[in-house]
Amino acid sequence: MSAVRSLRKLGRAALLGPSSRHALPDAIEHVAKAHRAHHPGADLDTLRRAYVLAESSHRGQMRKSGEPYITHPLAVTLILAELGAETTTLTAALLHDTVEDTDVTLDQVREEFGEEVSYLVDGVTKLEKVDYGAAAEPETFRKMLVATGNDVRVMSIKLADRLHNMRTLGVMRPEKQARIARVTRDVLIPLAERLGVQALKTELEDLVFAVLHPEEYARTRELIRAHNAGPDPLAEIAESVRAVLREAGIAAEVLIRPRHFLSVHRALAKRGELGPCDFGRLLILVAENADCYAVLGELHTCFTPVMSEFKDFIAVPKFNLYQSLHTAFADPEGRVAEVLVRTHRMHRVAEAGVIALGNPHRSAGPSGEEAADGGERVDPTRPGWLERLLEWQSHAPDPDTFWAELRDDLAQDREITVFCTDPGSPAPVATLHLPAGATCVDAAYARYGAAGHSLIGARVDGRLTALGTVLRDGDALQLLMAPEGTSGPSPQWLEHARTPTARIAIRAWLDSRPEDGDRPEPEPGAPAGSAAAPARPARPREEPAAVADPPGAPVRLARCCTPVPPDAVVGFPVRGGAVTAHRESCPGVARMAAAGRETVPVRWQSSDAGCRVTLYAESLSRPHLLADLTEAIAAEGAAVVSAEVEPPREHRVRHTYTLRLPDAGTLPRLMRAMRDVPGVYDVVRATREQ
Repeated sequence: MSAVRSLRKLGRAALLGPSSRHALPDAIEHVAKAHRAHHPGADLDTLRRAYVLAESSHRGQMRKSGEPYITHPLAVTLILAELGAETTTLTAALLHDTVEDTDVTLDQVREEFGEEVSYLVDGVTKLEKVDYGAAAEPETFRKMLVATGNDVRVMSIKLADRLHNMRTLGVMRPEKQARIARVTRDVLIPLAERLGVQALKTELEDLVFAVLHPEEYARTRELIRAHNAGPDPLAEIAESVRAVLREAGIAAEVLIRPRHFLSVHRALAKRGELGPCDFGRLLILVAENADCYAVLGELHTCFTPVMSEFKDFIAVPKFNLYQSLHTAFADPEGRVAEVLVRTHRMHRVAEAGVIALGNPHRSAGPSGEEAADGGERVDPTRPGWLERLLEWQSHAPDPDTFWAELRDDLAQDREITVFCTDPGSPAPVATLHLPAGATCVDAAYARYGAAGHSLIGARVDGRLTALGTVLRDGDALQLLMAPEGTSGPSPQWLEHARTPTARIAIRAWLDSRPEDGDRPEPEPGAPAGSAAAPARPARPREEPAAVADPPGAPVRLARCCTPVPPDAVVGFPVRGGAVTAHRESCPGVARMAAAGRETVPVRWQSSDAGCRVTLYAESLSRPHLLADLTEAIAAEGAAVVSAEVEPPREHRVRHTYTLRLPDAGTLPRLMRAMRDVPGVYDVVRATREQ
């Protein structure tokens, strides 16, 4: 009801119009008050001029609720002002619908309020189609990300805009309410989470919960209402905590933080029933980081800690800048209370996220913001996940792919850090920030971009590992790369890839190659769970010229035994009029002949043509073995088409290489060179039964 009363008050004030030329209009008095609470020295004249332009431009326009339209930009601006947004953001918020819905042009905004406000208004304007049909959404959100990447204040305004629209959603048709709520749930709420704007995120979650799950929402509301009707046991526990901290000489503010509706619903679903202390948490605010740990020590000393609930997000902040200590304890009566401990600054960032950090391009000022070289501070409002999204969205081939990848990426809520080293060097040469669940394949594309196609192996903490191995926070990773252009990904890589950057690059590679024999099949006998998935060649392979007798039918070389000149070969007709050539010693020949398959004579037309062959290298496990083998292969002029490594068994490792040789006559020399690599005790040609 308070939101409705506030909206009506805005409407009445707006209908009166602006007051005298230089006085602050009544309609933005509450905005000014909220703004001055965070920025006491703010110049309010810009806000006054922005309101005058917005009010005159929107005059006569009405919202579906029946209120004057100006109440909407006013409400959006108030939301941002209460979260501590700086003046430029508030100015753009007041004007965010003028270019889209009135005769005001972007040039007018630029001339009156400057380039910065103009850019923000333009960025929000480009997102306005989001509510008009599902077909427009993917491309609209792509634009949203681009705008957000350049200045996160665009997204701040959009989130506040969506929050006010969700608050007043009841005037729309139920089907439109549901559609807008689903888009809010799937994309805008995860974006609010990633930008750290918890105050907006939690209210949006409750509003979406009410629209999409009205029965569960009603039951949760009754639970909360029944709980609020009696005394809150957290109040008594909070007083005990205050007494403990006073005695310890720690200045702290102890508050009760009620859970929002969706949080209560989730807690009920998880626990089956809710205790009297499960409807809220204790929030303890202190001055300095060290005080947070002092508070933690007192709580764990004077009460019984629940250690499984302890998390330190101060030492290791979350991906969205969030910092806090989380813990829980039981009081002498056995009541368990959950606790958040943070500084006042941490609390401001936890509530408002990037909005609390202000202008990402402003140099250091009285607020103490740290400036980078050139007078521009390092922008903490553009974290690693946003960098990744900006990178892969530019390569997404179509809006549907972008939309699917966006939703998958937003579902990831945790980051890991991986340290890349070069072969032979223990020192990290690159630090990769990846989403939790990322694999060696993802790391290759994160580090090398499209050159990640050349990945043929990986070591984690010094050990050879599968390309699909899920990386952990702090892993030391060594990526083993083939010479560029000599290998490429296979369809199996898509099973390993978790990030949009990797998936989009792999699909682009696969789609650019024809669906024919150039795409390698899994080699018969290749070990399961191998370290590297088979890779597709970067260019069409050069097979040795083999002809059937009588000539005319196309001849393909069998993958099971990869014959090369001067092997004795025999052919079998296959569908489409082609002939598949096998080595006479191939076990498959005997089986097909026993089954009555017709044979066709095949002979080599030339012995000096290029060829493709699969080799097995049996070796003892040791560091740098894969790199040494790859180097020996390259020295003989062979190109690696694919490489697989079986996990070590009793210190023995089996490598499977599919290679392209410029001349079949070089095969014996190549096999000798591979056997000469320390640790390798045998190299043999592939057959189906090996």
